[in-house]
Amino acid sequence: MNTIHLNFIKQNMPSRPDNAHKGAMGSLCCITGSFGYAGAAVLCAKAALRTGVGLLYQVLPESIYPIFASSVSEAVCVPTEDSADRTVSQNAASYILSLIRKSSACVIGCGMKSTEDTRIIVESILRESDVPILLDADGINALSRNIHLLESCKSEVVLTPHVKEFSRLTGLDTAYIIENRVRVAEEFSRQYPNTTLVLKGHRTLIAKDGEIYENHSGNAGMAKGGSGDALSGIIGSLIAQGVSPFKAAVMGVFIHGCAGDIAAKKYSKTSMLPTDLISCLPDVFSEAEK
Repeated sequence: MNTIHLNFIKQNMPSRPDNAHKGAMGSLCCITGSFGYAGAAVLCAKAALRTGVGLLYQVLPESIYPIFASSVSEAVCVPTEDSADRTVSQNAASYILSLIRKSSACVIGCGMKSTEDTRIIVESILRESDVPILLDADGINALSRNIHLLESCKSEVVLTPHVKEFSRLTGLDTAYIIENRVRVAEEFSRQYPNTTLVLKGHRTLIAKDGEIYENHSGNAGMAKGGSGDALSGIIGSLIAQGVSPFKAAVMGVFIHGCAGDIAAKKYSKTSMLPTDLISCLPDVFSEAEK
């Protein structure tokens, strides 16, 4: 099993040539948030932008557009019809796919709610998308109803479940997963070779085709709602900039943890927030760019 070091980040960081422009630095389509969970969309988007993506398209229900737009000035907002559950409606699925085709990566699931509309949108993206897809939170819960979609997906997929979400996805008991984390991660990654698994928790594991990295950055101060949304934004941003999904996942997990460690020193583990973690990303990238 491999561990992650700063040199891995330095060696694989996307290059930013002097003549770079926003179109050359990747475009990320995020389908995140719902009424009551606008913060998930905000955190994911802010983390993605701080990680350097050139363009961020944010698909979100109209009900949270004012909240999001007032919090994230740099995103291109795409408000859509609310479903009955006040999340993105399935009626927007075709338009979302057209937007994804113009993007270089897609993040879906953070704060979306586990609804029929979410399931239909997630399944349509998995069936039709040609760009890498990151599924988190309710995106993973939607996939758990038809996990075999991973076998026929045209694009690479990154999954970022915590233990309970991984239990829903696989049917394995949470206690068994905790006791056999490396084994289950390796087996899952071999069963679905087009998929990168990020099994979150203390010493997060990143697995693909039986190759596993274990992360040693991060701390207990990150155990707060919203930290996972930030991680999704970081990884999605790196993929959009041209890093392979597996390397982006390895890098993203380490960067996320390093930013959390800096935030803990500044604010304490007790008081630090996911927004503090995002504000510390520039410190991590300043070190990586030396």
